[in-house]
Amino acid sequence: MSNPLYDALIAPHTGVDKVFMTADDGSTLTFDRFVKATAQMAHALTQAGVKVGDRIVVQAPKTVEMVTLYAAAVQTGAVFLPLNTAYTTDELDYFVTDASPALIVCTTTAHHAIVPLAAKVGATIRTLDADGSGSLRDGCADQPDHFDTVTRRPDDLAALLYTSGTTGRSKGAMLTQANLLSNAQALTDLWQISQADTLIHALPIFH
Repeated sequence: MSNPLYDALIAPHTGVDKVFMTADDGSTLTFDRFVKATAQMAHALTQAGVKVGDRIVVQAPKTVEMVTLYAAAVQTGAVFLPLNTAYTTDELDYFVTDASPALIVCTTTAHHAIVPLAAKVGATIRTLDADGSGSLRDGCADQPDHFDTVTRRPDDLAALLYTSGTTGRSKGAMLTQANLLSNAQALTDLWQISQADTLIHALPIFH
C-alpha cells in the first residue's frame, strides 16, 4: 500500500527532532511533531465525516494548522481545495456549489455566512482562525498521534485549484498526487534548497 505524496513528503520525517517550522509568534514545530499533528488532524477530519475522495474547502488564514490540514487531507485521501480569503460570500457560493465539499473550513467570523452554503451541499463546517484556534484544532486535541495512511495512486485527485476567472467563469483545475509531487520536486531542484536552508514563505496557502 502506498500514498505517493505522503510517503515522499511527510512520512520520512517521522522521529526527526529538528525544527520544521517557525511561526510568526516565534514558536517552533519539529518534523516529528508535525507528523504526529498531521495524524491527529487526519482523525479529526474522519470524525467530521470526510471520506476518501471528498473535497475539503478551506477559506482561512495561513497558519501552522493550515499546513497540517493540507498534510492530513493527503493522508486521508481527501481533496484539498484552498480559496482566497478575500472571496465574498457570493463568490464562495459558486465554488461550494461547484465542488460540493464534505467539509468547509472557515474563520469563526465567517461561520454564520457559511452555514447556508454548507446546508446546500450537506457539508460540515469547522473553524480555523489566524491564531490557530477554532473548532478544527479543538477536534484534534484528544486524537491519537498515529493514523493509517490511506492508499492512493499517482493519478488520484489530491487538490482542486480554481482559476482566476479573468477570461470567464473560474474552473477547478484537478491536480493529482503525481502533479503535486512533481511540483515539489521541481521547486526543490530550481530553488536548489536543502535541509541546510531556511525558507521564508510569504505567499498565500494556495500558492
